[in-house]
Amino acid sequence: MFFFGIEHEVAFLNLDGKFADFSCTKFTDFQKIVDKLPLYPDDYPQLRVGDANIRQKRWYIEGFERFANSEEVIDCIGKGIEIRTTINSSIQGAIDELNTSFNLLRQVAAEFGFLPVLVSFNPYTSVFAPNPPLNDFEIKQLQAYPDEQTAHIYMVSYGPDLNISVADLPMEKVIDIGKKFTYYSPYIIPFTYSSPFFNGSLWEGLSVRTFIRTGKRPATLVFVEKQEQLIESVPSLTKVARIPAEVGRIEFKSCDSCDDFSIYAGLLALLKGLALDQTLEGRGITPDPNLHQISAKFGLDNEAIFDHATKILSAAENALKNDPDIKFLTPLKDILVTKKTKSHQLIDHFKNVNSIEETLKQTYI
Repeated sequence: MFFFGIEHEVAFLNLDGKFADFSCTKFTDFQKIVDKLPLYPDDYPQLRVGDANIRQKRWYIEGFERFANSEEVIDCIGKGIEIRTTINSSIQGAIDELNTSFNLLRQVAAEFGFLPVLVSFNPYTSVFAPNPPLNDFEIKQLQAYPDEQTAHIYMVSYGPDLNISVADLPMEKVIDIGKKFTYYSPYIIPFTYSSPFFNGSLWEGLSVRTFIRTGKRPATLVFVEKQEQLIESVPSLTKVARIPAEVGRIEFKSCDSCDDFSIYAGLLALLKGLALDQTLEGRGITPDPNLHQISAKFGLDNEAIFDHATKILSAAENALKNDPDIKFLTPLKDILVTKKTKSHQLIDHFKNVNSIEETLKQTYI
């Protein structure tokens, strides 16, 4: 039996129509929104709260936590608000919950002058420098966890975690599926590209997020039960589960954000199909930066990327066979036919209006 969950990061324009990132938005600005959203006590213990208690709800501020010269959290520099679903036994359940949570967030955010916009990479800056500079405790903390040394990337990038797990699957098989997702990542993610802006203008490709983050951040993260099950790698493929509900979870982390949640449904069905598939032999502990950068620049217009994307979609479809979830693959098949992603739409609109903000306002419609 499969289980599914989605974590979706939301960026905003503020009341002045400016992109609301860490340069002009405080933690308290976003926290006002989160405070007005409902708390569902039955969500726990399947959702992690964390030491700083920022993750109390299905919505929380995604950002960079600052510490005193101790384990005391004294601030969080926000980049937006993350929505996370509970663990669902169906893809449709996860999508329905995400839709409900997003619509609630949009309504409450509007009360404070914030408009959700689709962004997968900060369109104005590629630089995040903590101010004040990191203290000794923070430096030591980051040095202990290699993936945490890439705050300068995750504070300017936005993307989903697509979570999938299989009941009672041996951990070695779970890790093997994680390796499979990592290997085929450059051919999965072109369906989602939505980050064509860089430093205030058009970038030269379709996903600057993928181009910059891959190789430094994980493509897939597998949560294991015990320390001895970890595979040593940079970026990490494995991580010890922080709560029991995380054990056996596979997080696919490579995609750009989507404002059409049916694409998330398609990707979860694709991942399910790839988990069931017995024909594809590729495995990788870390993502291939070169392949991801080719994919990021050219997407499905690159012949090799297109051919492999076609191959894995076909393999997933064959593996799902009579599974009703096969219907969720339809949006991906449509994208494969047109080779057009959200980035193509954003690029075309920007060329007409010559404004990133006006272009972003056309998302989540």
